[in-house]
Amino acid sequence: MTPFDQRINDAFPGKVVRKDLTSLVKGNAVVPTFVLEYLLGQYCATDEEDTIREGVEMVKKILGKHYVHREQAELIKSQIRDRGTYRVIDRLSVELDDRQDVHVATFTNLGLKRVPLRDEWVRRFPKLLTGGVWCLIDVAYESREERDAVPWLVENVKPIQLSKFDFVDYLLGRDKFTTEEWMDVLMQSIGFNPEHFGRRNKMLQLTRLISFTERNFNFIELGPKGTGKSHVFSEFSPHGMLISGGEVTLAKLFVNNASGKIGLVGYWDSVAFDEFAGPEKRIPQNLVDVMKNYMANKTFSRGRESLGAEASMAFIGNTKRSVNYMLKHTDLFEQLPKAYYDTAFLDRLHFYLPGWEVDIIRGEMFTAGFGFIVDYLAEILRFLRSEDFGTYYQKYFSLDATIATRDRTAIHKTFGGLMKVLFPGGECTKEEVRELLEFAIEGRRRVKLQLMKMDETFREREVRFVYLDKETETEHEVITLEELQYDRALSGARTQVQSKDEKSRVEKPGTVDPEAVESLATAPVEAQEPERLPTGINIVVKENQRGVSYENLFGDYLKGVSEIHIVDPYIRHFYQVKNLHELCRLVYRQKEPGDEVCIHLITNAKPEEHAEVEKLLCQLESSLFASGIDLSFDIQPDRAQHDRYIETDTGYKIILGRGLDIFQPYDLNDHFALANTVQEERSCKGFEVTIVG
Repeated sequence: MTPFDQRINDAFPGKVVRKDLTSLVKGNAVVPTFVLEYLLGQYCATDEEDTIREGVEMVKKILGKHYVHREQAELIKSQIRDRGTYRVIDRLSVELDDRQDVHVATFTNLGLKRVPLRDEWVRRFPKLLTGGVWCLIDVAYESREERDAVPWLVENVKPIQLSKFDFVDYLLGRDKFTTEEWMDVLMQSIGFNPEHFGRRNKMLQLTRLISFTERNFNFIELGPKGTGKSHVFSEFSPHGMLISGGEVTLAKLFVNNASGKIGLVGYWDSVAFDEFAGPEKRIPQNLVDVMKNYMANKTFSRGRESLGAEASMAFIGNTKRSVNYMLKHTDLFEQLPKAYYDTAFLDRLHFYLPGWEVDIIRGEMFTAGFGFIVDYLAEILRFLRSEDFGTYYQKYFSLDATIATRDRTAIHKTFGGLMKVLFPGGECTKEEVRELLEFAIEGRRRVKLQLMKMDETFREREVRFVYLDKETETEHEVITLEELQYDRALSGARTQVQSKDEKSRVEKPGTVDPEAVESLATAPVEAQEPERLPTGINIVVKENQRGVSYENLFGDYLKGVSEIHIVDPYIRHFYQVKNLHELCRLVYRQKEPGDEVCIHLITNAKPEEHAEVEKLLCQLESSLFASGIDLSFDIQPDRAQHDRYIETDTGYKIILGRGLDIFQPYDLNDHFALANTVQEERSCKGFEVTIVG
């Protein structure tokens, strides 16, 4: 157990579980994660290894004995008949037989249908009527002589979910972690190793939780396959319903006019549409019309009666084109079914999560650390649905007057949801508020920009996605990441307003003060004089930004050099030495044939790392020698050294905020992935580069 895992256990005793245990006990049981962790929470919510081992074996026995596999259904039925009663784990759904005036149950895996169920169970657990609930069920068999009589009886029903929790204890536990640490706790709780995610990627993952803690939150995520879009909505909470295939009837979703039965939105906190994309899908127009009214007003009509509900809506699907192509030729909604490709419908969306920024899930991304039993966290998030943090930012900031009511509502809901996830006690710093506000504005701006492309009426009214810092009276415009990195596909770069009295600057790779240079990202730097290049340049790259490389950041400043001095204390691991290799390759391409360039590196290493670092650098040194690159290095003891820069004998100093380690983790073992050889195809960490001379 790591010290961090120990702290999690100390802060939330009995409410966390080791996340790799889920895969150990699951076997071939096709059950949601919250079902497995409910059982693990009964026997394995501890940090004692002996107890964990015993608990895992107990859960395996329970699943082996009581979970119903479809292929074993007839065997289980026979055992129930022989024993008289038997406990099973199955998904139970119920409907009303109005002819017999009785509720009847269907067992998903056991295959039993029309089993009479006492009304008391339906009154206690109404979600049984809306798609079904995983339960521990005591099933009895009683032979009857009446014709068509059903011999099966349900003696007891216990939904698999948490019965109670203490919210004050949750807040006290939260206070023991910094914001970054709390994000890591939540990442481990949903099954991911936070070490493989940057801060923005963590935010993207955690934004999926808003549907469970914010009422009537309308969310969409479109992106490549394999990024885990549906995982949270299918596995995380017993209060969410995932509709596979993205197709659903009006009666099932809202209300059945014939029976008066309320649909999914009346019983579930979150209704998610999986595989939502697909232009070929045929969707009834009346369903979309009712959905538009519900998403805007939280109500839907049944005849003359108007009903309200609180379920959030999530739409998740795959894109087939690159972001660059969609921005240039179509729009980011191009893959939606025709009926949903409607600006009135899309305008109801509060947040568009850029699925193309989310990495394809790899095995090493999963955690073996401790996280909340997902059912416990699901209950906390559900409890917070009654709270409203949407306007908390107004203590420090205000939105621009041109932001319309619908845009403002979207920003409030996203901001409030993120507050509940990250700061459930409502206490955070001004800069933390700023981060959440900018993230919320960005998600709504992404929607609005596409609407402006699709329908000219949205361009008639000016809107500035700008907020004002009340303390400094400084305006800040929020720009989506794809606008920065794919601006060549757009009409032009957009500026971020620094203040009313200051000139704007464009924060993108290679973009600097306009008085110094027009653009370093889209074209090589033009020297004002043949022998000198512009200096006093500050380049800002945002987290997850693509299209960035050493060459378009500072490549021109390495031309004509004969000596380069590099200080970077974090050239220690293989991927970091690979970064150094790529810099040397750039120098090789920039130098004149026949010239030699001496590169000297100063880095740090812990005593236990020294031998491995030296081995890697010696290997790189040998490989470069015949190419005219003379590499030397000095490995110093690990100490608190944060200077990271490149200095050339031509008089330039390139100050590196993160050193050469500017890229997010990518799959080094996928030899055919462009990211392995093309830096521009990698997602970046957030950093700055300053060039002085």
